[in-house]
Amino acid sequence: MSRPAHRRPEYHKINKDLFVLTYGALVAQLCKDYEKDEDVNQYLDKMGYGIGTRLVEDFLARSCVGRCHSYSEIIDIIAQVAFKMYLGITPSVTCNNSSKNEFSLILEKNPLVEFVEELPAGRSSLCYCNLLCGIIRGALEMVHLAADVTFLQDRLKGDSVTEIGITFLKKRDEKKYRGKK
Repeated sequence: MSRPAHRRPEYHKINKDLFVLTYGALVAQLCKDYEKDEDVNQYLDKMGYGIGTRLVEDFLARSCVGRCHSYSEIIDIIAQVAFKMYLGITPSVTCNNSSKNEFSLILEKNPLVEFVEELPAGRSSLCYCNLLCGIIRGALEMVHLAADVTFLQDRLKGDSVTEIGITFLKKRDEKKYRGKK
């Protein structure tokens, strides 16, 4: 029996609270397994990278976004579509330099820290949500965009907002992406 062609596949959503609590348990276990915050941060980034390389296919299939022609378009898609689709939030975007290859995503609310009041004692350099940086970096790499993604500010460290910095490492060849005249 074949499936009707007009039906879209169903996507099952995980309960947000379950995901956030599971992520918290994962970070807590990593803190027990690794003495240094840098090792935990690196592991979270590596996990996120693996997720991002796979998540980009789902994102492109479900979002139906077209080709982007500038870094600012890419960042807007990440903020307005991807974050909304997967985390239910829309961060604000700022451009940090005149060459328009450095951007910040400012999260007023970070769902991954919903049940976290502060970092564990003695873990001041822990980037609790470093998984997000890895996800963004992995997804961008899968669409052939090398980027450096880091946390610039973190509410868990006493900052007023959570800010993720994204720096595109290669200058896009604009001629390659221009439409024919």
